[in-house]
Amino acid sequence: MTTNLPKKVLCTAASGRVGKALVAHLKKMTAGKTTIRATARDPAKGEYLQSIGADEIAIFDLKKPDTWENALEGCDAVFSSSMDSLISEHMAFAKYMGENYKDDIKHVVRISCFGADTNTNSYNKDIHSSQAGAGIPLMLQHYWWSEECLINAGLPVTSIRGNFYMNHLLKNETDNIQKEGYFSTCLGDTKNSFVCANDMGEAAATCLVEGPERHSNKFYDITGPEAQSMHEIAADLSDALGKKVEYRPQDFQQFEKDFGPTRAAFFEYLRNGFYTRCSPDFYNLTGKKATSYKEYLENRGPFGETGVEELFSSAGAIFQKGQDAFKDLSSVQKA
Repeated sequence: MTTNLPKKVLCTAASGRVGKALVAHLKKMTAGKTTIRATARDPAKGEYLQSIGADEIAIFDLKKPDTWENALEGCDAVFSSSMDSLISEHMAFAKYMGENYKDDIKHVVRISCFGADTNTNSYNKDIHSSQAGAGIPLMLQHYWWSEECLINAGLPVTSIRGNFYMNHLLKNETDNIQKEGYFSTCLGDTKNSFVCANDMGEAAATCLVEGPERHSNKFYDITGPEAQSMHEIAADLSDALGKKVEYRPQDFQQFEKDFGPTRAAFFEYLRNGFYTRCSPDFYNLTGKKATSYKEYLENRGPFGETGVEELFSSAGAIFQKGQDAFKDLSSVQKA
């Protein structure tokens, strides 16, 4: 690893699952030689973030530009992560960084997703991979926008493109799992190489530590070590909980009614095998095999929580049945 460590890293979305892993891994990797400034919208989260490795806490909100300057002051690297619904605000923040901090920020590591391939593969946004007459799902187009805006701002960028997160997979099914011993999704028999958020954080931390000389203008796909069907996921969950949990397929039209057409279009990619591939990038970055779903469930992550504990906690419950979290995204324009 390089000895030219970043002096101070701004860690946005530090209280999120990837952000927490990033903070914990970065603290361990830099042995206190890099100052970790973790952001939070709620000051009450500061004590917890410091307990897992943050040196400083900055109040930061993508929706409140008056919080941006103090958060960035003195930082020479940025870990960039944001919710899908905040794509417009993220693009504005990227433009702000380029206009005001381009000479100061030496490296930005952005959390993105499979399918943000406009600059790295042959890619036509108007042609869906499996649905005739349909275009690339809007969410996947926005993942590329989230990278492109940083590149256009003149910042040295590394993108960590993750598969669908293990910790989001069953978050809406916890009542059924606990009370009835089953869960439902619309994924059918398709296998997906679901990714552990802890691995995403470790990959991002590795890129920040090793620096832009090695990782600028690089785009890494991070996945799990094997593609699994939902029946196999149910078997792993059964082992972890010590009780039988079964998978019951859900009607795709019902899923669209539950979560809206934008999220359903994204899940169509999970259903058609687009996310089946297992990438070697995590191993190439860290020298370790990616975390399996069973390991995620049973083992404690870098901040002390198992996947089972996370599954049944209130953290990360960002999608609710009956609420279309992306109903306004079609009106978003590039910054």
